[in-house]
Amino acid sequence: MADNFFTDNLDLQFRLERLALGEVVDILEDGYRYHDEYDAAPRHYADAVDSYRLLLTILGDICANHVAPRAAETDEISAQCQQGCVTYAPATQEAMALLRQTGLVGAMLPWEHGGLNLPETILEMVIEVISRADASLMTVYGLQEIAIIMIAEYGDDDMKARILPRVIEGNLQGGAMVLTEPDAGSDLGSVQTRATFDESAGAWRISGVKRFITTGCGDVLLVLARSEDGTRDARGLSLFEVTADATVRVRRIENKLGLHGSPTCELQFTDTPARLIGDRRFGLIRYAMAMMNGARLAVSAQALGIAEAAYREAHRYACQRVQFGQPICEIPAVYRMLLNMRADIEAARALLYETARWVDLSKAIGRLKDRGGLTPDGRRRQKQASRLADVLTPLLKYSASEMANRVAYQAMQVHGGVGYMREFAVERHYRDARITNIYEGTSQLQVVAATSGLLGHALDGLLDEWAAEGYGDQLTDLKTQLQEATGLLNACIDGLKEEDDRAVIDYYAPDLADMAVYVISSWLTLRDARETERKRDVARFYITDAVPRIHASAEILMNRSRAPVQLRHRLLNDSA
Repeated sequence: MADNFFTDNLDLQFRLERLALGEVVDILEDGYRYHDEYDAAPRHYADAVDSYRLLLTILGDICANHVAPRAAETDEISAQCQQGCVTYAPATQEAMALLRQTGLVGAMLPWEHGGLNLPETILEMVIEVISRADASLMTVYGLQEIAIIMIAEYGDDDMKARILPRVIEGNLQGGAMVLTEPDAGSDLGSVQTRATFDESAGAWRISGVKRFITTGCGDVLLVLARSEDGTRDARGLSLFEVTADATVRVRRIENKLGLHGSPTCELQFTDTPARLIGDRRFGLIRYAMAMMNGARLAVSAQALGIAEAAYREAHRYACQRVQFGQPICEIPAVYRMLLNMRADIEAARALLYETARWVDLSKAIGRLKDRGGLTPDGRRRQKQASRLADVLTPLLKYSASEMANRVAYQAMQVHGGVGYMREFAVERHYRDARITNIYEGTSQLQVVAATSGLLGHALDGLLDEWAAEGYGDQLTDLKTQLQEATGLLNACIDGLKEEDDRAVIDYYAPDLADMAVYVISSWLTLRDARETERKRDVARFYITDAVPRIHASAEILMNRSRAPVQLRHRLLNDSA
């Protein structure tokens, strides 16, 4: 077992040292004025990065030496539900206590609310490290963070004062996004849980059933409910804060494939007191979407952590396992899988932290707007950052979660028969990875979410900027290939836009998303290649593998056929 899950990860350290967050942190820290009031607040950007490094180093130690060694125990014991009362595995409870002692609970909250004022990018690094140790712990920690971040951003002063200090101190534990219902999964606009306003008490009350609620046993619940009589769509939904009490009943927890340490609950609300968050009727289109976008970043980081853990298990095993007189890591069929895993993980990590950077910039400029200090140039840049965040986030969630499943599959394959046995950690990673491309929006929904931005050429400015940079003589051939690949992507976008049948566009949208991910990730690896010799090697391997895949997607898109759409009923009709 490694001594530290941060300091042993050279690529994660590479990302931290090269963060382009100077402007973001300056805005978050309001010109670093908080240092006069809070000892832990940074004095300048370099000081902030030092603090992030120290925090991640402490977390890396906790995860390597306390969390990971007990992850199999947590998986075996799992969360338990007895008569509506949910109990976490002992190791999960102890891990959350350690994270609280480290100051990581509420880490993104502003200093005045007891947080560490962390940027989103650093929170995703925290989540990645935790997920490598125990992916189920990430959901327990991460859902709580999302809940209190939402309250800090959209709750009223009373709500903030009542909840935030108690969560940080541990008097309120856990949080959940309470969205899904038995008949409203991907289609959240059809939510039927009712919120009614009690005129005599001057308070809201909620009744209904929610399903598949991750850590739904928590104390702080953010509930999407229908507040407007006579409505059937998203415009009738509002978001409410519920502090769990006797009117909230956990009917059961799901017996699921992976993430056993994280309870997935079915909840019954019976005339439950609730507080409105923000404005009525904006529950889904503003607040739940903001929550889900944050969760999609977090799931991407979780997927990356699982993939890192699975790869390391596979690499260690391949170096130790001797067959045919040599370690199997020397066999081309095996080291090909290991090379693909390593390159895919580093490319996904680059995309994760590039996406988080744009999310951070959009949010930071939004703070300037709230302070009344936004210039016309600031408004332009916020629009650019928001547009990029909106298209990169679903592309990231789609690609990172699919990558994690692919890496977990390959890691088990490297192990051969023993990987299928529960004694080996790779079996758990394989099970845990599977949910990442399902929850917080399936991969198919992520493609749908990214398609309009892709068809609108939302990436053009960013790709043009990267293409205009210098890469030196050593990388000229790779740059030329990527310029050609970018041209192909734009041609495919324009070709697909000409389709007059939306079903055909949607049918081929996954090919466009794959192509876009390979183009973006290739540019990111090429930009990194200017920094170190090792990164040049990664870029050359990754781009050499990606470019043929880009061309394959282009071939499919340029020669698209309407036949699959037209023949689907005949082909799928078993009685024909």
